[in-house]
Amino acid sequence: MNAEYWMPLVFMGLMGLALLVYVVLDGYDLGVGLLMLGASEEHKDRMVASIGPFWDANETWLVLGVGILLVAFPKAHGLILQALYLPVAVMLLGLTLRGVAFDFRVKAQAQWKPLWDRAFMAGSALASLSQGWMLARYITGFAEGWAYTLFAVLIALALAAAYALLGAAWLLMKAEGELQLLARRRAKLAWPAVVIGLALVSITTPWVSATVSERWFTMPALIALLPIPLMTALALLGLRALLNSHRVLGKLCWLPFALMVLVMLMGFMGLAYSLYPYVLIDRMTVWQAAAAPKSLQFLLWGVAATVPAIAVYTVFAYRVFWGKSGELRYA
Repeated sequence: MNAEYWMPLVFMGLMGLALLVYVVLDGYDLGVGLLMLGASEEHKDRMVASIGPFWDANETWLVLGVGILLVAFPKAHGLILQALYLPVAVMLLGLTLRGVAFDFRVKAQAQWKPLWDRAFMAGSALASLSQGWMLARYITGFAEGWAYTLFAVLIALALAAAYALLGAAWLLMKAEGELQLLARRRAKLAWPAVVIGLALVSITTPWVSATVSERWFTMPALIALLPIPLMTALALLGLRALLNSHRVLGKLCWLPFALMVLVMLMGFMGLAYSLYPYVLIDRMTVWQAAAAPKSLQFLLWGVAATVPAIAVYTVFAYRVFWGKSGELRYA
């Protein structure tokens, strides 16, 4: 196996890993932002405190994933970002709103705090919905038509619901008292939306993509892939059962979050299988989109230093600030 074959696969794997980690880690703090709607001022402060030490580290993985796309797959980068220019701009607007509101909500005068809270929630909603929209457009190869637009709306809403459930699971793990009870109530509300969204996505994705349909509904692939939907269903059912147990407020407070991570992982595995070996489905394979082998070889040294550094920083941040969150404090 020569370098021209395996190096593009390495970079594709690293890009996928970076985006998966981003969806899980930044997904829960976007979800927390969505859950601030209707919460009391005290609860909002504690929600922000629960994600405060982590959100910078979480977004680093998005930068890494997009950076790999830019340098390792320049041919695909131009086509993808050209097609997704508007939703990318909306996502960046949402992330910027979140970043600004995160600091200003405490440092601004009291009468302006509700405005910054709304900005934080709006930024979370914009980022969540735009990411779902981009995912849908990418899966369908940027095909045009009303059916594909409806599919993009569906994916956007389903991803936002998944982020909300992930955020509620995070709060169950990090919060105590009334906020933990609020998180459980919000998780129960988000759970049906996630289940319905996943079911509709599973039904409609093969319909809008002939490639995905062929990959999943031919033998023996259909049997081999059954563990993915089965594990997803069992994880979601287990999560819902836990929400009715008092143990989710105590020793098992971490388990709903772990189950949601499993759901995200299964979704990623299904998506990876559906797309491989394409960077742009039905149009451009990994090897067609990759940079020159010598360029990839040079970039590999940079990635070998960068990825472990980001991983160590992320692990260190979570290790230092692990445990129940306390009062919101700013230096």
